[in-house]
Amino acid sequence: MAMPVPTSTPQSLAEAAARGDTDAMAKLLKALAPGMIRAAQALLSRAHPDVDDVAQQSMIALVQAMPSFRGECSPAHFANSIVARYALAARRRQATRETRTDDAVEVDTLFSDAQSAVDHVLAEKRRGAIRELLSTLPENQAETLALRVVLGMSLAEVAAATNVPLNTVRSRVRLAREALMERIEANPALLELLEPTS
Repeated sequence: MAMPVPTSTPQSLAEAAARGDTDAMAKLLKALAPGMIRAAQALLSRAHPDVDDVAQQSMIALVQAMPSFRGECSPAHFANSIVARYALAARRRQATRETRTDDAVEVDTLFSDAQSAVDHVLAEKRRGAIRELLSTLPENQAETLALRVVLGMSLAEVAAATNVPLNTVRSRVRLAREALMERIEANPALLELLEPTS
């Protein structure tokens, strides 16, 4: 029989869940679920047809992955790395079943801070575009850049969440950015959308 969890911080719950405590796992999932849903929405957009499925699948995968949690990153980052993998897979599936339209070309918060209502619309278009561009990258680069740029993790947090060395994260981010810049520069509409405004 599992020992009761002495505290209810996400870290202590995750440690207990990793040891097989089902009560701790239930509490951890309840604590992390809102953030996982927000991460799925950030990576896919609220209107994406698979956003609810991705959030649900990610939660199931989190439960299955907890025995491998070693506390090298926060439980939230561990969970968000799972969401990123499922979200990027969903985008790739969607790309195979839909014809791309100009409406799908949007881009990233990385390039702007929205202030006015007009800026907010532009920032949302940019966020969408980065999601589209991420689906064209190799999986490990896409996951790394999604965690770094879309979800705002530090390089060290990405390294811990994905269980790879920091230099590997730096390399993946660099390669991903270079690949994206090539695509952006080859597409006048994307280049105009992403160009910083004064």
